[in-house]
Amino acid sequence: MLIKRANIREFVENIHKSGKTVVTTNGCFDILHAGHVRYLQKTKTFADYLIVLLNSDKSITNIKGSGRPINNESDRAEVLGALSCVDYVVLFDEDSPRDLLEEIKPDVHTKGADYTADTLPEADVILNNNGRLEFIELVEGKSTTQIISKMNETKSSC
Repeated sequence: MLIKRANIREFVENIHKSGKTVVTTNGCFDILHAGHVRYLQKTKTFADYLIVLLNSDKSITNIKGSGRPINNESDRAEVLGALSCVDYVVLFDEDSPRDLLEEIKPDVHTKGADYTADTLPEADVILNNNGRLEFIELVEGKSTTQIISKMNETKSSC
């Protein structure tokens, strides 16, 4: 279910008041693949509710350049929301989820194991709010960039 950014702080406060926990992760999730699904399933194991902080179209274009995203934010949010492990999705326009994480104050925040607490830009926000970081091993050979490259190779060979 998509939660409006303006409502997220109160929404999460109510979850915490009920004694439940929240785990967050963030990303583009442009072309959903098995690596994403396994990552999100593992993320869900860390708390009662999983909230995916989804980069908006504007944010992805700023980060990855023109031609991205492949799928628009509404479609990406709908696909993520259809996964049983994802409880909620919230969009953000910034290049970084720092401000949104400051509002949410999750109990746990996950990222891929290609990051560490020293290299994750939002680590201090989580740790300063008494949250915990978890780093999840990536699935080798599964990435949106690889999928796009393979599609481009196939297209050029036709």
